[in-house]
Amino acid sequence: MSDTVTYSVPGMSCAHCEAAVTEELSAVPGVDAVAVDLDTKLVRVTGAGLEDGALREAIAQAGYEVA
Repeated sequence: MSDTVTYSVPGMSCAHCEAAVTEELSAVPGVDAVAVDLDTKLVRVTGAGLEDGALREAIAQAGYEVA
C-alpha cells in the first residue's frame, strides 16, 4: 500500500532545484515517486512506509526548507 505525502518548499524556483530535491528524496528508503511542481512550490512523495523525518532531512540535504 502506498502513501502520499505533500510538502511546501517555497525556496524552489528552477529545474536545478527540482532535480536536487528529486534526487535526494528518491534516495530515501520506501520512496517510489517524487513529483515537484515549481508553480505551487509543492513536492509530492509517494511510497511505502514513508518517514516524515527522513523526507524532511532529504529536502534539507538538497538545500531547501519545508515550510
